Amino acid sequence: MSTSVKTKELRSDARRNRDRLVASARELFATSGVDVPVEEITHHAGLGMGTLYRHFSTKEELLDAVLEDAFAEIVRLAERAAAEDDAWAGLTTFLEQALALHAENRGLKDVLAARQHGAPRAKAMRARIRPLLRRLIERAQEQGALRTDFTAEDLPMLFWTSGRVIETTAAVVPDYWRRYLGLVLDGLRADAATPLPAPPLTRAQLARTTARRER
Repeated sequence: MSTSVKTKELRSDARRNRDRLVASARELFATSGVDVPVEEITHHAGLGMGTLYRHFSTKEELLDAVLEDAFAEIVRLAERAAAEDDAWAGLTTFLEQALALHAENRGLKDVLAARQHGAPRAKAMRARIRPLLRRLIERAQEQGALRTDFTAEDLPMLFWTSGRVIETTAAVVPDYWRRYLGLVLDGLRADAATPLPAPPLTRAQLARTTARRER
């Protein structure tokens, strides 16, 4: 076996080990919070402490990697949704999958709270997906599936209220949020629309609301 082939294999093994550590950390942070010991994370991943420290010299670096991985997954969901020919299917699939991630990774809120630059990372993620979802909303309206008075500024409110439903019911009925989402989606259909009693938030109002929520 040539040196170059061995080097590629070693790099592949290293990447797989890093991915296993991040996946293990995500799972344990979601179920047990950010205080879970790194020894438990490595054991859960089936790896040793030496492997951990070859990739992450501190637990803080691992926390950053978990956030990066989680946010990258949401971006991938938005990109796939934006590529759908049927914009309504793309939008509803994105909402369902993104909320499923929220339900599975509720402990990531602790990770965000524990990281000083967690909020900027979240802001950067939103900046990447916002134009994708804005265009997806416009296409769904052009195709006649989505009510015309729904705006991209309504989406964060949908996520915040759905998140509250998830947090309130998870311990009793973990999948209840799916019923709530179904009710919301029925209300978003163009053929079910009736005039709304208040206008959507402006971008400036949304920015102020988001800033207050993240304090």
